Amino acid sequence: MNLPQHYPILEFDPDTNAIITPRMLYPGVDLPEHCVVCFFYDVIKKIVKEFPAKMVFGSEWESGSHPYYEIEYKHHRLGLIYPGVGAAIAGSILEEVIALGSKKIIACGGSGVLAPEIAMGHLIVPQFAYRDEGMSYHYMAPSEKVGMHPSALKAIQNVLDEKKLPYILSSTWTTDAPYRETPGKVAKFRSLGCATVEMETAAFMAVADFHKAIFGQILYGGDLVIETGWDSRNWQSREDIRENLFWLAADACLAIAEEEHA
Repeated sequence: MNLPQHYPILEFDPDTNAIITPRMLYPGVDLPEHCVVCFFYDVIKKIVKEFPAKMVFGSEWESGSHPYYEIEYKHHRLGLIYPGVGAAIAGSILEEVIALGSKKIIACGGSGVLAPEIAMGHLIVPQFAYRDEGMSYHYMAPSEKVGMHPSALKAIQNVLDEKKLPYILSSTWTTDAPYRETPGKVAKFRSLGCATVEMETAAFMAVADFHKAIFGQILYGGDLVIETGWDSRNWQSREDIRENLFWLAADACLAIAEEEHA
């Protein structure tokens, strides 16, 4: 079989002029500079109920609306939004958030872990993400991995160190295909230094880098994904960890400004 000599996903176009832009769809929206992208919809609902929160805009997709809320936290405007699951939707929502005004962003979420010694609930800071998804290739030339913005990384580490919370500084494997996490791939990415597997981080980092925003992420160890099998470990039941992680992300997000002027 003769294969084509070009592969569309590897043909990065650096042109910043797109046919459709978030500003075209949401004119006049003014988002806070700081935003937490939170994968825990239950936590967002709780915060919106307990805080004086206002909905600034709704990101509308065929799968439904993703409302962007604003609260006052430590005398700052702080945005929060649920991005959906998977690089394509989550990365597109991040693009909207950046285009509409949020330039300092911390995401928080769960992840699969690639080694049994990583306890469920352990904090992981993904310094690098291996690009085994498709979204990032539309925002960055082909490469093996993409890194977290240094200012966001330092802000996250400072917050976790100040609170004396143990964490793993590692790489993560971002994939579009959770049903194609084969034993060979798990072994490969663990050998490359990945502690976790998830579906969005590489896209987030590439989108933020393309638009010159400051992005970082904190994960917590969830289900176990190793060569011999899968263990869900009931990882989505840890409401205490999920809410605490949101506030750690919020603190790190506000700390980015301090890092910028340090």
